[in-house]
Amino acid sequence: MILVTLGTQDKPFTRLLEGVQKMIDNGIIHDEVYVQAGCTKFSSKDMHLFDLMPMDKFDDLMNKADLVITHGGVGNIINALKKKKKIIACPRLSKYKEHINDHQKQIIDNFSKKGFLLALNDDFSNFEEILLKVKTFKAKEFQSNTSNMIKLVEELIDK
Repeated sequence: MILVTLGTQDKPFTRLLEGVQKMIDNGIIHDEVYVQAGCTKFSSKDMHLFDLMPMDKFDDLMNKADLVITHGGVGNIINALKKKKKIIACPRLSKYKEHINDHQKQIIDNFSKKGFLLALNDDFSNFEEILLKVKTFKAKEFQSNTSNMIKLVEELIDK
């Protein structure tokens, strides 16, 4: 099962859903696809689309997913990494009015360079290649730094 998550931005990300639909139509994606679409309005006979869903349902789908296809939101990426999911990521871009700037491109580039996920090109020209590559992709294990950050904050407060 594939979980596609677009986050909760107030701008649509139709481009990614069109790309996923094209891969389904071309017979590249055969899996069942669930989508947390946020404010993105999209129609598909092939995908299970939800605007927003309760966190327990989202977590359940994330736990069941073999693959997570996501926008470049750090929260979604970290959540999927903590659950040891294979991730394909695509940034929301300002030139398509999907976001106010292109910071998601930098986020995805950094996670990709460190071996945590596979990145889609802005024009999806590598989508089929990435879907084939993800089958054998072994993501680097994610190590949370939360406890160190808490310790640093506590030390600062104690001073």
